[in-house]
Amino acid sequence: MTADFTYAVDADGVATITWDVARKSMNVMSLEGFALLDSMIDRALADQDVRGVIITSGKKDFAGGMDLNVIAQMRAGGAQAIFDGVMQMHGVLRKIERAGMEPNTLKGAKPIVAALPGTALGIGLELPLSCHRIIAADNPKAKIGLPEIMVGIFPGAGGTTRLVRKMGAMMAAPFLLEGKLSDPKAAKGAGIIDEVVAPEDLLARAKEWVLAAKEADLVKPWDAKGYKMPGGAPYHPAGFQTFVGASAMVHGKTMGVYPAAKALLAAVYEGALVPFDAALRIEARHFTSVLMNPSSAAMIRSLFINKEALEKGAVRPAVADQAVRKLGVLGAGMMGAGIAYVSANAGIEVVLIDAAQEAADRGKSYSEGILDKGMKRGKVTAEKKAEVLGRITATTDYAALAGCDLIVEAVFEDPKVKADVTAKAEAVIPQDAIFATNTSTLPISDLARASARPKQFIGIHFFSPVDKMMLVEIIKGRQTGDVAVAKALDFVRQIRKTPIVVNDARFFYANRCIIPYINEGIRMVAEGVEPALVENAAKLVGLPLGPLQLVDETSIDLGVKIAKATRVAMGDAYPDAAVDAVLFWMADEGRLGKKANAGFYAYDAAGKRLGLWDGLAGKFPVAEDQPTLTEVQHRLLMAQVLEAVRALEEGVLTDIREGDVGAILGWGFAPWSGGPFSWLDILGAARAVEICEGLEAAHGARFRAPALLREMAGKGETFYGRFAPEKRAA
Repeated sequence: MTADFTYAVDADGVATITWDVARKSMNVMSLEGFALLDSMIDRALADQDVRGVIITSGKKDFAGGMDLNVIAQMRAGGAQAIFDGVMQMHGVLRKIERAGMEPNTLKGAKPIVAALPGTALGIGLELPLSCHRIIAADNPKAKIGLPEIMVGIFPGAGGTTRLVRKMGAMMAAPFLLEGKLSDPKAAKGAGIIDEVVAPEDLLARAKEWVLAAKEADLVKPWDAKGYKMPGGAPYHPAGFQTFVGASAMVHGKTMGVYPAAKALLAAVYEGALVPFDAALRIEARHFTSVLMNPSSAAMIRSLFINKEALEKGAVRPAVADQAVRKLGVLGAGMMGAGIAYVSANAGIEVVLIDAAQEAADRGKSYSEGILDKGMKRGKVTAEKKAEVLGRITATTDYAALAGCDLIVEAVFEDPKVKADVTAKAEAVIPQDAIFATNTSTLPISDLARASARPKQFIGIHFFSPVDKMMLVEIIKGRQTGDVAVAKALDFVRQIRKTPIVVNDARFFYANRCIIPYINEGIRMVAEGVEPALVENAAKLVGLPLGPLQLVDETSIDLGVKIAKATRVAMGDAYPDAAVDAVLFWMADEGRLGKKANAGFYAYDAAGKRLGLWDGLAGKFPVAEDQPTLTEVQHRLLMAQVLEAVRALEEGVLTDIREGDVGAILGWGFAPWSGGPFSWLDILGAARAVEICEGLEAAHGARFRAPALLREMAGKGETFYGRFAPEKRAA
């Protein structure tokens, strides 16, 4: 078995402990690794010939965090196992921090320095924080921080307590509560690390510091007599304001539905009132409570394990590499311009085509605008800007598409226009090129009729704005082949986004779930439910935007267009006449949403949202009797979740991981829940059916529980118990 850490002592008595986990591109910490590190620290401290220790990495980065299997093992043992495991980690890191120091005199310690060649995340920063000095290589691509909050937990191996004691609660807040990541120079500027040196000087400088360190350099501020927390402790006048403000900020951002944020704040507040070692125990207790909460397990699974699996090709057909060399983008509007930018930024040559040269040039200038903003923030160099723009050819000439191996069409949502550009492109592109249509609603199989090569025709649905939205929905038409699917997946990987693959059906997956959510909110307005109740109910259950704000953002006239097309397609089965009564009236009033500075919300001349439009009540009066908050939330959630279940039932979704990851990244479905299928597993199928029956009785058949959900309730099954990939393979 290969050891995660190796130990060596040089002629000057400096021990180097090198972290290098075999068969992994990034170091991650395991329980075995922690035990080995502990034994090596003991060895160094016991050896009289060792003058100090350097902890570094044998890889280009330092570490990516904790092996998530450790968390799963700890959780399986229950709360006591979690607490005991965390306290063992605290013991190792505290041993590093004290380094053989005599408790009363604070003398006799050996200097221990962390030398970071690159990225240091999670435990990869908590370990250095326990060292006496942190020196990082000047690596602009490196990221340093504590991103645990992003996957539903918080830094529980002392990172929370140490960072707050080092920086103060106010300064530490962005790094703990938002998971802010910094490059080495920014991390030094913030006070997280101590030095930044040239990469080739990293180990030499670390050794130099070890050999020159004085005893005073080895005493952490919180261990020194008279320590006072930067910015003030909770009962200090300045600290009191900090903690009151932090509590309000956390609740304002999380609406109380993210257990990790509340637990972190409690650990910081309570820990600030007691000595350091007691604060570590408090941190461990709150960390235990978070790990025992099903929300953290669901978030870790969806936002880390499942997301990473999809990005690595978990659903990719077994065909040869299909990396894109030259991309053609048809249509230089907002969507096409965004696709061109993310592709060129990823190193792909792009031909951007529009009907007029002016429009094509405008599409290319969109990339220039993004790059200029990056330059102002110091994130983009002039050379990088020139390089990216040099990869984009803006033209009206379809002949420029010669040699393209992938085409992404992003013209108007009009089948005739799409058919026209499909024929023009296929006349000049190679026979083996893949053609993708970017559409949010039009059936892929219908659009493929315009193609002479339906096996090579696929849907790639980007979300707007393309440069910021991480999800890409890949849609297989009835005749789409495996090579086209692999091409789309490899392209999405190249542009560093997360793909989901679904089968062709009306609205695919994302819009199939989003539209009922919007419609349910509008339907409630028609019923006389207070619009503010509708909007705040959504936010209080973890949805980023209420349905009325969401339709304002996407535009009301687009909603009208979709409604009319759906009504034509469905005929007498069309279920949303009550929604249309509101939506069509709003459009007739000229209230088309944010773009018109008038929608369900009122806006000032600069487009700033002022509040809900009071004119709604004139047409749709607010009823005297209002539903409960819980009923409104159940309606808004079930409108989405039941469509997700139906999509799985009908084979539109073939992998529940894609259903959960797609929901969170695509439209922000309550990230705390892990996604619709994870939420149903937390809730339990039987309870979900019970809620559906109540809603169906009160509001109609759209809330009828799908047969699959009823079957699972009867058998006591969960979605991940029945449909997880390992279950299907068994």
